[in-house]
Amino acid sequence: MNLKNKILQHHQLLLQDKIDVFRDMISGLTEDAQNDAKGSAGDKHETALSMMHLEQEKLNYKLQEILQQKVILDKIDASIKHSKIAVGSLVQANDMWLFVSAALPKITMDNITIIAVSPQSPLGSKLIGKELGFEFEIGVTKYSIHSIL
Repeated sequence: MNLKNKILQHHQLLLQDKIDVFRDMISGLTEDAQNDAKGSAGDKHETALSMMHLEQEKLNYKLQEILQQKVILDKIDASIKHSKIAVGSLVQANDMWLFVSAALPKITMDNITIIAVSPQSPLGSKLIGKELGFEFEIGVTKYSIHSIL
């Protein structure tokens, strides 16, 4: 299995784990709210129910963000080697490895640190459509694209 496949699979598993955790948390809040509704009455009860509802809305919003990231990853075919940087490209710029996909946590695979960037990010938008040898700056550091996988 090539490095790009490993990265993609790792990120897909990471997102699936997060999806499962958020769904469990939302389910737990729903269950708590139903149980609380059966046994309580009064202002304290209404406040607790409102707080649970707000927390559930926050969790649902975060779950939707993660599901959108998963949709992006699910569309990537890791076997494609790009000549120009596109979603799904693994790019080496100087000593950095960038995986153009969704904004996800930095990971280390095969002793290589990979930073996942979204194409909408300032760095991602700078890279999309560029070819081998393209040079760019981040802050005061100059980078050159050495590899596109």
